[in-house]
Amino acid sequence: MAADAGVSGIIVSNHGGRQVDTWPASIEALPEIVKAVGDRVEVYVDGGVTQGTDVFKALALGAKMVFMGRPALWGLTYAGEAGVKKILNIMKGEFESTLAISGCARISDITPSMVVHKSYYAKL
Repeated sequence: MAADAGVSGIIVSNHGGRQVDTWPASIEALPEIVKAVGDRVEVYVDGGVTQGTDVFKALALGAKMVFMGRPALWGLTYAGEAGVKKILNIMKGEFESTLAISGCARISDITPSMVVHKSYYAKL
């Protein structure tokens, strides 16, 4: 519906979703939304992003950009601006390590096949 209305981007977010614990997490809804809009609209995601590996997974599942707030607030609470910078550097390091471990030289090398859904393990 949003893509048909001509929007240039969609943010997949379950902000406040913790109030209804049966709703899917943003990362779980992301692949279906990306598939539905195709290349017509850029898709961004937020919610539950606390590590560099979360950023990697979101990009692998089709997000063009990943937003996060809670870790920045943790850093801000702990040490002000310096704390935010520290948290962002930690997340950047985690993301870069995940890229390297996955054999990716750049973001464009990330593919959906690099993420295994928990349902895969239910079949074992």
